[in-house]
Amino acid sequence: MNPRTNNPHAPLAPNDSNYYNVIMAKYTPGERIAEIRKTYSISREVLSERSGVPADLIAKIEDDGHIPDLAPLIKISRGLGVRLGTLLDDNEQLGPVICRAGQAVDTTRFKTGLPEGAISGGHHGLSFSALAADKNGRHMEPFIVTIEPDANQEKNPHEGEEFIFVLEGNLLLEYGMDKSTLNTGDSVYYDSIVPHRVISADNKPVKILAVVYTPV
Repeated sequence: MNPRTNNPHAPLAPNDSNYYNVIMAKYTPGERIAEIRKTYSISREVLSERSGVPADLIAKIEDDGHIPDLAPLIKISRGLGVRLGTLLDDNEQLGPVICRAGQAVDTTRFKTGLPEGAISGGHHGLSFSALAADKNGRHMEPFIVTIEPDANQEKNPHEGEEFIFVLEGNLLLEYGMDKSTLNTGDSVYYDSIVPHRVISADNKPVKILAVVYTPV
């Protein structure tokens, strides 16, 4: 019995007959979103209503390969009833997943903006290197995030919590009406339900360790 029959927001599970087809068949977040929508007959309009993400942005993500920052992806995953990791890169590793020094650089999962080679647009200056992409069933998403000075983000709320540790550079955290500057070695933990964003504090690149928790 499909666990989503009576609860369309229930997360996919490994014993769901559609799990491996939906999770493993596609790679980009847009392709995964489209595949999950197709499998469960969810229109873009319905997904927009459930997630609060505009339908035109969902269309850009699916059709153009546009990658927004994490907040819209988190909202879309909630609207589909799946974990954020489902849209990024789930795998079948159930035990510990080790990411050796330097490997995160080689396993960058996505950059915000349009794909390389797009006729117009291009990247907006955020790159996310996943540290636990091969861990199946995860509830936390750890990333090494590089924030370029031209990074284009909006202040967005979403369910969950975030922990940030500044590895290099100076970070400006806008959290609600407050602004805080974090320097190398500083860290912050906050509830994500308050509108927030992180950008460069001095027009120089910033590298952070970000751990995102989103409840299903």
